[in-house]
Amino acid sequence: MYLTYTVYALMLALFIWGGKFAGFKNDQFHEDSSSLDSMKSLRGFAAIGVILHHISQEQAFQQAGGYQKPGEMSIFVNAGFLFVAIFFFCSGYGLIKSLETKPDYLNGFMKKRVLKALVIPYYVSILIYGILRFVSGERFAPVQWVTNLLGVSMMNPYAWYPIIAGILYTAFYLIFKNIKNRKVCYLLMAVVILLLGMIFCVNGHFPWFAGPKNWWLSPSSPLYKKWWAQQQVWWLSGEWWINSCPALFIGMLFAHYEANIREWFKKFYWGKLVLVLVITFGTFALAGYGQMRFGWWSEWSGRGPDIDRKIATYFCVIPYSMMFAIFLYTIMLKYKVSNPVSRFFGKYSLETYMMNLIAITAFRFLLYRTGGAPVYKAGHYNLAIYFAAVFAVTILLGLLYKFLCGLLQKKL
Repeated sequence: MYLTYTVYALMLALFIWGGKFAGFKNDQFHEDSSSLDSMKSLRGFAAIGVILHHISQEQAFQQAGGYQKPGEMSIFVNAGFLFVAIFFFCSGYGLIKSLETKPDYLNGFMKKRVLKALVIPYYVSILIYGILRFVSGERFAPVQWVTNLLGVSMMNPYAWYPIIAGILYTAFYLIFKNIKNRKVCYLLMAVVILLLGMIFCVNGHFPWFAGPKNWWLSPSSPLYKKWWAQQQVWWLSGEWWINSCPALFIGMLFAHYEANIREWFKKFYWGKLVLVLVITFGTFALAGYGQMRFGWWSEWSGRGPDIDRKIATYFCVIPYSMMFAIFLYTIMLKYKVSNPVSRFFGKYSLETYMMNLIAITAFRFLLYRTGGAPVYKAGHYNLAIYFAAVFAVTILLGLLYKFLCGLLQKKL
């Protein structure tokens, strides 16, 4: 498990490098704890975390510890939605701060924050992944090529984030542009977020409604091999689409009420930090209970789509993603970090995220034999090489992707 310990040591070093402690007194806070630079660094750590999460989900990493033992980097396996929650929290915070401090912020919002920042990168990634998947030998049905290129089905399974962000940003624009009562605006944003969650709970992981009950449990079903009946094909076909976006709502509230929140924390900060930590741990326990008791993948229970169990799981899990963001905000009042690495990944967080799957896929030959069985060299050095290669190529592809997107963005 040397790789795991090395990764932990590197992450600890990043948390220390450039770290600043405001002081032990209750009223000693970083006044810039939620500044643009601080939020960029926070997003940078989240971007690194997402890459670590994707790497840790490889079976070669999960099975590296042996039967029923934690694998390499196992702490990151189920942590992906928490890192994405950081993105959404920062986005929600930034939306409200910009709305409240920049005159006419909503003028040109859809062009700048949705079309140029999300839609163009989404379709550029479709072209990149489409070319690479074709060159690598994948062949799609003609209809699937059309739906993939149109973006209504997933050419890049990781590209769900700009879709959800685009939906939420569009909702933000329409609501805050046309409704003057801000309390109603916040309420409607919460409704939109919950509605997205309910759409997944009904939709499930694949089109379960396309055939008779439990058809997906029978390999002999004619639907079993249809491309459009598979997992990760259509929008909102996975819990990862919706279990982190409630943090955007929390970010919006914290931006709007920040002065009051900071003042509240200045009185007996350390006790309130403990309170936040206890509540966060409680939501962690609730999320674990909900996933064990009900479960996201309830389609495989033999009871049909089991929509009610997904709904129960959803409401057990989302408090954790929200409280995790609140916990980090509370920590940053006293201790914040900004270094060249965190700022770099914060600047290119979307780009590294969108290109990560290419690197994840390209270097799998280091992990598996022909047929899919994991390969383990002495000290798991092949896993370490894979880890380094994925990070390096993700960065290079992210920079190239940024350049290609910029060529189109400049024309608008």
